[in-house]
Amino acid sequence: MSANGADLFVTALAVIFGLVLGSFSTCVIHRFLAGKSILSPARSFCPSCGKSLTWSENIPVVSYLLQRGRCRGCGKPIGARYLLVELACGLWFGLLAWRFGPSWALVVYAAFGWMCITAGTIDLEIFLLPDILTLPAAVLAYPAAALLLGRGWQEPLIGALIGAGFLWVLRFVHMKLRKVEGLGLGDVKLMFSIGALCGPLALPLVFVLAGVAALAGSLIYLRRPDADGLKTAVPFGPFLALGAMILLVWNG
Repeated sequence: MSANGADLFVTALAVIFGLVLGSFSTCVIHRFLAGKSILSPARSFCPSCGKSLTWSENIPVVSYLLQRGRCRGCGKPIGARYLLVELACGLWFGLLAWRFGPSWALVVYAAFGWMCITAGTIDLEIFLLPDILTLPAAVLAYPAAALLLGRGWQEPLIGALIGAGFLWVLRFVHMKLRKVEGLGLGDVKLMFSIGALCGPLALPLVFVLAGVAALAGSLIYLRRPDADGLKTAVPFGPFLALGAMILLVWNG
């Protein structure tokens, strides 16, 4: 197999693996939002009627398109979120494979991106970054950057502390001045893993990218029927994650 053929094979394999993990991500998202166990029942089920899905109904992206976004059992819409999350994970894994090839960077960034997509989707829904996702990422990002990515112990630690510390200070100041929570602790925990993986020198660009994305996202939120003008709350976590993911692919 030629070098180009091998690269294409790795990228295609990564896309497939990303789609599969994207399907698992949709399961995690739905069950967390519904207050159900993530592990039980083991099989996926329709969010409307609870019908267990067969293997042919559980093929990422393909099943959704063939069934036109509806459950075969009850016929009710499944929701575009399932398709979009699967596509996002598949695209992310494929992009990393194309950018880095078979490497620890592919593994570490793929896992981090999966967490970001899953936690960010939940945050968009209920303004909460789940500890079950952000805390393991915060714990593992530091040794992963130091050992697997060869960054040493100092740079990832400084990045994690500066990133998380900066957001914590912003949160504290906002609480003192406005008497309301402007940033959640989930954003601080997420920033710990972002700082460890991106490093201290890249943090300003992460915040710039996140700010631009948040501004664009705010325009969408302001068009919602329940929007309250400039008082409309917009979650920052998904945009922090997006800024970090863009930087990781761009800068490595």
